[in-house]
Amino acid sequence: MSQQPEQLVYVVDDDQGMLDSTVWLLESVGLKALPFTNGRDFLAACDPRLNACVLLDVRMPGMGGLNVQEEMRARGLDLPVIFVSGHADVPIVVRAFRAGAVDFIEKPYNEQLLLDSVQQALSRFAVQPKAGAGLAEVQARLDSLPPRERDVFLPLVRGSTKREIAKQLEAKEAAADEVIVYTQTDFLHRSKKAHRRQGRSRGVRFGRRDHFRKESRLPAPARLSRALRPVERAGAAVRSG
Repeated sequence: MSQQPEQLVYVVDDDQGMLDSTVWLLESVGLKALPFTNGRDFLAACDPRLNACVLLDVRMPGMGGLNVQEEMRARGLDLPVIFVSGHADVPIVVRAFRAGAVDFIEKPYNEQLLLDSVQQALSRFAVQPKAGAGLAEVQARLDSLPPRERDVFLPLVRGSTKREIAKQLEAKEAAADEVIVYTQTDFLHRSKKAHRRQGRSRGVRFGRRDHFRKESRLPAPARLSRALRPVERAGAAVRSG
């Protein structure tokens, strides 16, 4: 049975008395709490890999709680943030939630309300590593699929119908055939020029370029075989000359 990771609560509050009481409350229910009296010290110590959340005061000297939240986002510190403040006006609350806060609790807070909010935040974070691991496994399996199966699977999970997938595959194959035909035609054209230069030096006359006309109704292998015939004849004439 795997051991559950330790749950941690970062508590950031410039009021030392409130900070101490909050830490005591969290530790009384078995949670580990790390106290900070300013946002900069918290940002320097914050580890986003832990199963943690942040209790963050809004109004603090220097760097306020909203600025700390913005800096967390800028640094990729993706931890659930619960704001605690005695000055909860509407614009501040709206800004906090728009930036991703999971809760906003007014001081003086109800102890059980605070604990419930912390537990919900920790539970939300605990699911994220599992989801990330599952996504990595899905991506690995997707990368292992052959190209043909990927071409079918990806449109299927996006909601495409079988008819739409068939049309997409047909269009992709047609585009690939055009590239192949163009490459082969370009190669034959260059080969013809090279043989013509060699033939002129040996007194060999070539036919018109009509021999290289593409017959679009023929399959690609048949078109290639037909287009190669004049080159093969020219090569044979050069060798015999």
